[in-house]
Amino acid sequence: MARKKAPAKKSAKKKKAPARKKKARAKRKAATRRAAAKRVKVKKAKASKAPITKKLTKSGILNELSMGAELTRKQVAGLIDELEALISRHIRKGGVGEFTLPGLLKVRAVKRPATKKRPGRNPATGEEIMIPAKPASIRVRVTALKRLKGMVG
Repeated sequence: MARKKAPAKKSAKKKKAPARKKKARAKRKAATRRAAAKRVKVKKAKASKAPITKKLTKSGILNELSMGAELTRKQVAGLIDELEALISRHIRKGGVGEFTLPGLLKVRAVKRPATKKRPGRNPATGEEIMIPAKPASIRVRVTALKRLKGMVG
């Protein structure tokens, strides 16, 4: 006669991790947050640096900004991309139509109305000509503000 197997014993429940491991994990997370906050602090640029004699490329600008602000090139590139997106959201259709970088410049979207075909004169020969019609368009106007004007003078 075949014997019946005894029912399997229930396995013991797994114990939870001790509280000190959780505390250690929380401390590490807090430490990384504090370290990240420290890295983000930007020092104010010194105006006493020597003037730049050659026009900088995008790469040169990224290098200068990353050294001056003590950030990585990737962070500076991300910041510039985000600034570009922010300006775009301000001046595109449906946006405010104006973006100000405080103290430096103001970027505006200006609507130009359509012009009709009209007679005019060629300034070189004095001959009468017809100036063609132009459709309405939107132009970008950038205005220098006080601090930027002060840098030049």
